[in-house]
Amino acid sequence: MKYSAKISEDIKQAMRDKEKIKLEALRAVKTAFTIARTSKSAEIELSDEEELKIMQKLVKQRKESAAIYSEQNRPELATKEEEEATFIEQYLPAQMTEAEIKEILKEIVAASGASGMADMGMVMGLATKKLAGKADGKIISQIVREILQ
Repeated sequence: MKYSAKISEDIKQAMRDKEKIKLEALRAVKTAFTIARTSKSAEIELSDEEELKIMQKLVKQRKESAAIYSEQNRPELATKEEEEATFIEQYLPAQMTEAEIKEILKEIVAASGASGMADMGMVMGLATKKLAGKADGKIISQIVREILQ
């Protein structure tokens, strides 16, 4: 089942259960899907990978907003953002550990023949394709730098 179909079903359930924060989070995801689908450069149907990227972006935005609200002493808004991020994260695949990421990146570096920091772009391109949705880009970049130095 596609993420968009699952989100639509869960919106209906959240409405029945009167879960306000979950409903807001899911509606934000559905809106982001609709915007991506109707943009000039997008195809009519989004792929699972595109939907995953959108949801990851939404989670990241909510976590950043929660951090800002916490800094500005607005705990009620920070809590709301964190709860929304938690609801959206339930649809994302489990994130890999740093050890698992490191092993895959070592294989990619060995297979590509990368020898130094000059090859970082090539390694990052291969790594982000292979680890899409399973690992954060910052962690991937950090580990690639360690390996290539």
